[in-house]
Amino acid sequence: MTLMTLDALKAELPPGRRLLGIDPGSKTVGVALSDPLRLVANPRENLKRGKFTDLAARLEALMIAEEVAGIIVGLPLNMDGSVGPSAQSAKQFAENLAARLKTPVALWDERLSTAAVERTLIEADLSRRRRAEVVDKLAATYILQGALDYLAR
Repeated sequence: MTLMTLDALKAELPPGRRLLGIDPGSKTVGVALSDPLRLVANPRENLKRGKFTDLAARLEALMIAEEVAGIIVGLPLNMDGSVGPSAQSAKQFAENLAARLKTPVALWDERLSTAAVERTLIEADLSRRRRAEVVDKLAATYILQGALDYLAR
């Protein structure tokens, strides 16, 4: 499969199947799952970023176990909307996932998602170490929830 718009992805999704949200960081990949009705995103886990084939195999196993029908990958655009190196990397990651997993994949603008999550965790008075442990999967949740809200409109 190739990348598609969120509207095109919506048309491909069978009812009662989950979506997977991904925040592709340089060291870890945050993962979140929607409920089967695709209303609420929940944090799942952080995966170490290593060999793409190992990461794709882990995501594929998760998709099978949780009956996932599509993937939303966060696209870290620059504040002016332009595509920088991080966004290029995320797009390439999403294209590779779509080809490898034969699953519909859409990109979602994630500008400031990690900053928003980090700010919330600081306000919750989490230690720096604890924040580092959860920030990526919470950013994936933030990304997925944004896409779910868009799809619900």
